[in-house]
Amino acid sequence: MHLSRFPRLHFAHLPTPLEPLPRLSKALGGAEIWIKRDDCTGLSTGGNKTRKLEFLMAEAQARGADIVITQGATQSNHARQTAAVAAKLGMACHILLEDRTGSKDPDYNFNGNVLLDFLHGATAEKRPGGLDMNQEMERVADRLRAEGRNPYTIPGGGSNTTGALGYVNCAFELLGQANDRGLVVDHIVHATGSAGTQAGLVAGLAALNAGIPLLGISVRAPRDKQEENVFKLAAATAERLGCADAVRREQVVADSNYVGAGYGIPTPGCIEAITLFAELEGILLDPVYSGKGAAGLIDMIRKGRFPAGERVVFLHTGGSAALFGYTKAFDFGERVRALATQTRGREAA
Repeated sequence: MHLSRFPRLHFAHLPTPLEPLPRLSKALGGAEIWIKRDDCTGLSTGGNKTRKLEFLMAEAQARGADIVITQGATQSNHARQTAAVAAKLGMACHILLEDRTGSKDPDYNFNGNVLLDFLHGATAEKRPGGLDMNQEMERVADRLRAEGRNPYTIPGGGSNTTGALGYVNCAFELLGQANDRGLVVDHIVHATGSAGTQAGLVAGLAALNAGIPLLGISVRAPRDKQEENVFKLAAATAERLGCADAVRREQVVADSNYVGAGYGIPTPGCIEAITLFAELEGILLDPVYSGKGAAGLIDMIRKGRFPAGERVVFLHTGGSAALFGYTKAFDFGERVRALATQTRGREAA
């Protein structure tokens, strides 16, 4: 598959590492867990959207855009990465942030990814939850055109056939790494939301006839809707690649049992997963995507779905900057009080 025929910029740190997680694997007592470190793509703490933006921003430049517009939830990893790439390319960036959680926590609304959006020079507008955000972007784009600007709009998560090419390329990269080290991969697991990451992986793995089952852990939509969205985009991406018949419906599998109370609302399993990865492997997950994806993986290993003797690759989609928007989700009260007591004791002395 010749991806070089598609316009692309090269700013991601690739290939990202593929490495084992021995302490986590031992603690869970099931499958041997490996991790594909797409939190290490560079630019503003990294993340999976950077792969997509290599193709999207190349298209924006080819169209002569002087400003990019995108949208996402308040603590959007995609918005932060788009703002960072736009800064690197000297292009303006405007973000529409959708209030999907209703949180009034100042950390959630102004820290984490939001802080980094502004640090990269982006401008932003807030929208209430439940609107057609792509339509909202088009309204902003029309306003900017009337002002003489040339905007390029990027859908949430960078999830269209252009963005999905980034994860077709990731599928090629992952298979190449596994082949080079003689690593037999039995399953790939990752968090799935706006569909572009899973759709690109499905299309890429299908084009390579890899034969590796891919499981997306949904962070928002019910299973039927998530699988429908992923299949539609995967099929369109495969058609763009010239292998329209490669993707079959049964290759698209999502599990929505780990969403919890809703998008962006951490579950107990998500908090446990973040803690286990941090304490056992020194790896930071996020409370919206990778944390819930890892919660699903951990629960499935405990239930025997991925038993000892198999190898599972967890694709880490990044997002650790969002942790600073969710400080109240973590209970370190006893440690904080102990630290405060020590500090007061030193000051009194």
